Amino acid sequence: MMNSHWALTVLTWLEVIFIAAIGIILLAVIVMYIVDISQSTHAIRKNYPVIGRFRYFFEHLGEFFRQYFFAHDREEMPFNRADRSWVYRAAKNVDSNIGFGSTLDLSKPGTLLFLNSAFPIMESDALIPAPVTVGPFCKNPYTTHSIFNISGMSYGAISRPAIVALSRGAAKAGCWLNTGEGGLSPYHLEGGCDLVFQIGTAKYGVRDLNGNLSDARLLELAALAQIKMFEIKLSQGAKPGKGGILPAEKVSAEVAAIRGIPEGQASISPNGHTDIRSVVDLLKMINHIRHVTGKPVGFKAVLGEKNWLIDLINEIRVQGIEAAPDFITLDSADGGSGAAPQPLMDHVGLPIKESLPWVSALLAEAGLKDRIKLIVAGKLVTPHMVAWALASGADFVNSARGFMFALGCIQALQCHKNTCPTGITTHNEQLQKGLNPADKTERVAAYQSNMTKSVCMIAHSCGLAEPRQLKSEHIHIVNANGFSVPLSDVNPQPLIFNNTGARADTTETVTKH
Repeated sequence: MMNSHWALTVLTWLEVIFIAAIGIILLAVIVMYIVDISQSTHAIRKNYPVIGRFRYFFEHLGEFFRQYFFAHDREEMPFNRADRSWVYRAAKNVDSNIGFGSTLDLSKPGTLLFLNSAFPIMESDALIPAPVTVGPFCKNPYTTHSIFNISGMSYGAISRPAIVALSRGAAKAGCWLNTGEGGLSPYHLEGGCDLVFQIGTAKYGVRDLNGNLSDARLLELAALAQIKMFEIKLSQGAKPGKGGILPAEKVSAEVAAIRGIPEGQASISPNGHTDIRSVVDLLKMINHIRHVTGKPVGFKAVLGEKNWLIDLINEIRVQGIEAAPDFITLDSADGGSGAAPQPLMDHVGLPIKESLPWVSALLAEAGLKDRIKLIVAGKLVTPHMVAWALASGADFVNSARGFMFALGCIQALQCHKNTCPTGITTHNEQLQKGLNPADKTERVAAYQSNMTKSVCMIAHSCGLAEPRQLKSEHIHIVNANGFSVPLSDVNPQPLIFNNTGARADTTETVTKH
């Protein structure tokens, strides 16, 4: 009888404990739900309260179980965990130091190794990045110290709070923001940052009722002090040879009004400018826009077939140095923040590691390197790649996906849909609630600032006062046998022009080098 009573007592207490535990769990879930839905720092937790917390839990467990169940730090595509983690830490302005050695395989072909100096620059002798002036023959040239800027992402392709955060963050960091080809929205202007207005093949934002370039609209934009330069987009890394693609579900009433297109219909830009069919047309358009606006004008392109650039330089020789573009934005074939057909994304165009050294050498040989500034973009989201770009001839580096990570992107690969879980590339207002512009402004600015500091740190280690002094001679690259060779030994160096300035046998000289 006593045993039965004892067993009943134990069962009663177990019931009480179980019910209490359930109650505590439910209370904890309610508290977490309220905390998650109320906070404005983590987009995933706000959009997916309670459930979103598992992402951070599993991410933490991955540090311990990675060797059994998860990909290695350096194995994911398009950006691996190590690179994303650096961007996240830089954006959150937290400690970016690591312990117990690098996880990078230093014997892997293509690995970059910067040559440190025995006598690095002391902090007291360090300089900020040197200023660069774009458009010396313009009425309103543009001068900036910034080496790292925000690449073109149209309003429509990314959301209102994302654009607001980028604009405010760029202003705080002192860098520029490219509008993308979708026209100028109020949100680009909101932060007061420097802007580069991009003119795409559809002429969104600068077109008349027939879709042609409007001088009146150009004058309106040029009157805005925030707009510092104009960029003609010939092609972009995600889809060389095809125009911009904005799915119908992203064409809201506001986006349609800004672009001048019907609401709810896919926005498909032409695959080329109908009024730019040759290098002569390109220079004519550049000079026309520069004359109307009084501001620097350049173009953006992915390098593929190279002869047209040589023809462009020959035409500049004919028309004079003032007729040259003020800058060239060189995109990489592995760029890709926008929607694109996979065949173009995977197999068309040259990557920046091949095209940048070639274009830089071509401009230097033609005596135009100082006249035409080089801006480059394409997976340059970490300090060593930005430093490599500067050493290879770039004057500026642009990044889209790096700043998307700073906004909270988790590489969910939903950019071309209206379902981005972090609110960056969606017009779903429920999902946008997770992206707090005030918090993300700080992260955008911190990412840009920490990138600049880290690139400067590499330069100082190489014995240089500031990063614009980096040259290819400061870098080795690992080759197929696992040993490194000077970077200049593997980069193509054009010998296109003879001593008289005439075009040489392009095929032969490029092949030799």
